[in-house]
Amino acid sequence: MTTHTDLRKLGLFDARAPRYTSYPPANHFSGRVGPGQTADWIRAVPAGGRVSLYLHIPYCRRLCWFCACRTQGTSTDRPLAPYLTLLKRELAQIGSILSPDVRISAIHLGGGTPTLLPPAMIADLGAALADFRPWSDDMRFSVEIDPTEVDQPRIDALRAIGMTRASIGVQDFDPAVQEAIGRDQSFDQTSDVVAMLRAAGVDSLNMDILYGLPHQSRGRMADMVQKVLSLGPDRVALYGYAHVPWMAKRQVMIPADALPDAETRLGLFDAARRLFIWDGYVEVGIDHYARPTDSLARAAATGTLRRNFQGYTDDQSEVLIGLGASAISRYPQGYAQNLSTSSRYAAAIDDGGLATERGHAMTGDDTLRAAMIEALMCDFALDLPRLSARFGIPVSTLLDLTAPLRDRFADHLTLGDGILRLDNHARLIARLVAAELDAYAMPEGRHSQAL
Repeated sequence: MTTHTDLRKLGLFDARAPRYTSYPPANHFSGRVGPGQTADWIRAVPAGGRVSLYLHIPYCRRLCWFCACRTQGTSTDRPLAPYLTLLKRELAQIGSILSPDVRISAIHLGGGTPTLLPPAMIADLGAALADFRPWSDDMRFSVEIDPTEVDQPRIDALRAIGMTRASIGVQDFDPAVQEAIGRDQSFDQTSDVVAMLRAAGVDSLNMDILYGLPHQSRGRMADMVQKVLSLGPDRVALYGYAHVPWMAKRQVMIPADALPDAETRLGLFDAARRLFIWDGYVEVGIDHYARPTDSLARAAATGTLRRNFQGYTDDQSEVLIGLGASAISRYPQGYAQNLSTSSRYAAAIDDGGLATERGHAMTGDDTLRAAMIEALMCDFALDLPRLSARFGIPVSTLLDLTAPLRDRFADHLTLGDGILRLDNHARLIARLVAAELDAYAMPEGRHSQAL
């Protein structure tokens, strides 16, 4: 699949599809899952198991127009201390029903802008996390860093509480693009923060960049990627900008007439991809690039790559507990999402209960399809005999289930020794292939572009 004609025939330039950071996608969550069911799922976590934590800090000093995350602006630190108190209460409530013998395998501090927290609050949160449950020997602690809202004392405080990986949002360095998306962040500012992180001993650095933003061109994209490469990140996420103003109202500020069309988006993606590969990065999944020595690259090579709400991960925990307003938890039995507004979240925690507002309880069919979609998104292959053994389903049934995608993408799939593989150029259509296994109706126009 190397020509625009092939992609056009498959409908890629017009298609919209979930990103499949969960299955079913979060827009299918409902109020049928509440605090009681979440508590039951927490109690069911086996002793001796591994659990990951995600903590959501929803506050930002500025609200970037491109962002579709659950965030709210604050010009002062006034709401931070009360919110931190709520997080610690939620942590204690979960701790009261979670087996005392679990270990924490990963912590991700995200937002919003976690680096708004002053050093004293960072230390306070770190103490609560250290007391919650023992950390595994290979525990990874990642923090989302805004270079415009961080300084040396905050970096030192984050490092002191265990930060091992920093994730820096770049998006684009071009001034015209930054002006169009409401984000002012210079290369020099970012470079200075990278130097501080490396000097502090942070051994893994991730950067997020976007293609499909207003005013981007192949030349501007190449220039931006070369600047990113000069900073030496261990891994890079190359996300397609999702223009969804019906979900993220602030995106109405972005000039829609300056957005590149789908074929131009492909050119932007390809320009960035070529530079990362030329510089020695390994392609991981549909949109990540990593140094061959990075744990994400090793996970991709060994078939242990996973996908969750933060994107691709090498964390093998089956349980991800989300804390904070709008945070999503994943359990073997299903998904649970907290109340999205900080005021309603606060009321639920102050009442002494869990803050679950909605979620999804997995059926057997959901679990099977989720495993197949994750395999397609991570490995671009389905090992039908292995799936048969895992789920107790005949290979013939799995062949029937995959018949629609085998028919539609016949020119880009091979089936041999029971393994259904996408060809080497199929990363661009992986979301479309996965959508053929999606049993849930997708509301028209409610997902981001598939490219």
